[in-house]
This record gives sequence, C-alpha cells and structure tokens, in this order.
Amino acid sequence: MTTHGGFEPVFCTVVPPHILDRLARNDDPALSGPAHRTLVRDSELRGRRRVTTEFALAPAPAAKAPSDQPLRTVYDAGHGTALPGTEVRREGEEPGQDATVNRAYAGLGATFDLFLKAYGRHSIDGDGLPLDATVHYDEDYNNAFWNGEQMVFGDGDGEIFLDFTLPIDVIGHELTHGVTQYTANLTYYGQPGALNESMSDVFGSLIKQYSLGQTAAEADWLIGAGLLAERVTGVALRSMKEPGSAYDDDVLGKDPQPATMDDYVRTGRDNGGVHINSGIPNHAFYLTATQLGGHAWERAGQIWYDVLTGGELRPQALFADFAGLTVKAARARYGDGGDEHEAVRKAWEQVGVRTL
Repeated sequence: MTTHGGFEPVFCTVVPPHILDRLARNDDPALSGPAHRTLVRDSELRGRRRVTTEFALAPAPAAKAPSDQPLRTVYDAGHGTALPGTEVRREGEEPGQDATVNRAYAGLGATFDLFLKAYGRHSIDGDGLPLDATVHYDEDYNNAFWNGEQMVFGDGDGEIFLDFTLPIDVIGHELTHGVTQYTANLTYYGQPGALNESMSDVFGSLIKQYSLGQTAAEADWLIGAGLLAERVTGVALRSMKEPGSAYDDDVLGKDPQPATMDDYVRTGRDNGGVHINSGIPNHAFYLTATQLGGHAWERAGQIWYDVLTGGELRPQALFADFAGLTVKAARARYGDGGDEHEAVRKAWEQVGVRTL
C-alpha cells in the first residue's frame, strides 16, 4: 500500500456544496430546510474528521488477511446521526425487507468485485478491509459520504433527491475515495482534489458498467442517474460524456462542470472547485475508454488504476502530472505506439491538458 507518508482520511460527499448552497437559498422551506440542515451536518462532520485526523483520535482499523470474499456489515441509523447505528445485515445473511439495506449491501459487494476481479485488489485498502455502511442517516439528509472509515447514506428529501443507495455508482464513488485515501492520498483541494473526485467518478462508473456487463459504447457515463426526483429537470449529478449537461433546472441551476481547460473554473468554494473541475479529467477518461472500446474497466480502467496505485502520483499532483503518468502507464503496460498509448495521449490533448 502506498500512502506517501501516511494517509489523511478526508470527508467526501457525492452531492457538491454548490448544489446544496443553491437549494438552501430557495424560498420554499420544503427545499431549503433539508438542504440547509445537510450543509450544517456536513460542515460538522468535516470539522470532526479534520480534528480526529490531526490528533489521531480515531484508531486505525485492524488489517484483515486478503480474501476473495468481502466482509460487509450494514447498519441502520434510524434517522439519527450516531454512527454506525444498529446492525441490520452482516456478510452472508439473506436479504431483508428493507430495500435500502439490500441495495447498500449489494453496492458494497459490487465495488469489492470490480477491484478484486479487474485489478486484484483485496477491498478498499488492498488488505481485506471490512466494508461498513450506515443507511437511513439523519432526517431528509441530502447526501452520501465516506468519512475515512465507512459509508453513510441519507434517504434524500424526496423533493430533489431520492434514496442515495439507488445509484450503484454513488456507492462505488464514495468507496473509491477510500481507495484513493489508502493509495495516492490526493490532497482534497484544487486540481489534486478534482483528481480525487474524478477517480471516484471513474471507478464509480466502472463499477456500474461492470455490474451491468456494459461496454464503453453501451454505458450512459452518468454519475447519480436515478438520484434526482421527478420534479428536477436533469438526469444525474454529473456527465462524463458531456460535462455541463447533467442538469439545467430552475431550482438547481445549470450543471457547471467544464469539459476542457478552456472553461476551467477558478473558485475558492468547494475546496477550490473539486466537484466542478473534475469534469475535465472525467472527460479525458471517457474519451480514452470510448476510443479503445470494449469494456472500459479493462484497458482504460487498468491504466488509471496503475497510476492511482503505482506510487508515482504525488498527493499534490496537478492535471498535467496525472496525464503524463497515464501516458507513461499506457506505454509501460501496452507498449509505445499502441492503441492504448495513442488513445490516452489524444484524450488529454482534446481536453487541453499537456502530458508532461
């Protein structure tokens, strides 16, 4: 495991703060209330994570021997905020009547399967880490998050967001933050933070594609499809195929993600726009995968995984640093001048990132 001097677990949510900020300012209390409470809760959790990390208050989980089987436990918070909550399903138990619990359990398993079967990785930390998840967190909580130790899912407010276990790529997205935490440990700010978010979108999408048996051409390349309520004019939180097109709604506003460096957003909000500028590396992966064809987790995904876990990706890496390493990884695994090398190089060129 490569941690570059010790991993720093961060608090990572799937819904960007700019969406919740806009909702919290809405005149309708049915929309602004849950969004405001979610923002306050996220701020508290983010601060708590910062303190426990800085002062090492949270004990490191005991490493498990690598196994070809996951070790999953799902808990129910009962709409409270105490974690992990009441245990409701453990590894090997049959599905119960709570569909949210069953989806969380299945999503943990799908994530484990992709990383093991495609890349030989044993769980999130590569050493058999147990996979824990808590559902029914808080009242009308409009988010899902990885807190450095486990997954947590809100039920949504029913007005804008539905149950956060519905899209399997949301589960995969958040768990991939754990993989990044245990490997490249990308700093959660600016371009390295956008790369952190992009890695989660990339592998979240691959987990969905793997579970559905889809090729790159068949995939929708949407993150969070099925999460938005019927009243929302939009299809997902983000689009890797067409960043900036996921939603255009009177309440949520317009999806702000850029597809190329020409539209790179400079902001101090959202940790320097980590959920916004991630559209650029997201689009580079989409271009690579669709150019290569077939199953995206095989060649394109392998190259991205090689860079994430290879030990050369610095925590403060910029887009150009990452792009250069993907070109290098494609050459190392598939040979210079091959389809893979050319597809990666052209993809970064199309999004306006130089491959150093």
